[in-house]
Amino acid sequence: MNVDDGVAAVLFDMDGLLVDTEPLWTVAEHELAERLGARFTPEIKAAMIGHGVDTALPLMLSMLGVPDADPHTAARFLIERTAELLGEPDRIVPMPGSIALLDTLAGAGIPTALVSSSFRVLMDPVLAVIGLDRFAVTVAGDEVSLRKPHPEPYLTAAGLLGVAPHRCVVLEDSEAGARAGIDAGCATVLVPSFPMAAPSVVTARSTVLSSLHEVTVGLLGGLVAPPAGKSRLFMDK
Repeated sequence: MNVDDGVAAVLFDMDGLLVDTEPLWTVAEHELAERLGARFTPEIKAAMIGHGVDTALPLMLSMLGVPDADPHTAARFLIERTAELLGEPDRIVPMPGSIALLDTLAGAGIPTALVSSSFRVLMDPVLAVIGLDRFAVTVAGDEVSLRKPHPEPYLTAAGLLGVAPHRCVVLEDSEAGARAGIDAGCATVLVPSFPMAAPSVVTARSTVLSSLHEVTVGLLGGLVAPPAGKSRLFMDK
């Protein structure tokens, strides 16, 4: 593929898309709920997926029935506890197909960025395992003013890469993250890490797949420049 005519860059989410770190967050979330005298449930987890800590924590505290708890204290506990878990041996596990896809994109000459709502203290251990050199740009959640589902993180990454957002493809595992990509003007691939109903994020430049193994350079190119008048939403089960 001629990069000048197609995909200028691919922007990866981290938790649940690049690496299987959501179970570590879930451990910390359960522990926080216990500290607050409440019970963390799968419904709360599903509601939080894809949100930055600034929007996820108030949501979590409300659903736990403790809306008056201090969200800043809660956020600090979650970040510090998750950082501890990430530091344990063999805790950081790549998602199926993620490394192969990064290698394919590198071979095609398509630059990549890692764009996460997780703070830098959580991103750096992941990069130490996956390889910082695999990404031209990395953007952590504490390096932007507004986190996902706001489009700022993806707009920031595109700006750092020096490419137009409409020529980028965002890879996400949550609807909130996919909305951030779409609102940034990027083509978007949603690979859900948790079961969900039919996604509400539907545009002519979005697709839903069941695995990163299904992502190809040709598919990405088709999303960046879909045929005129054609809708491009696929649901592969």
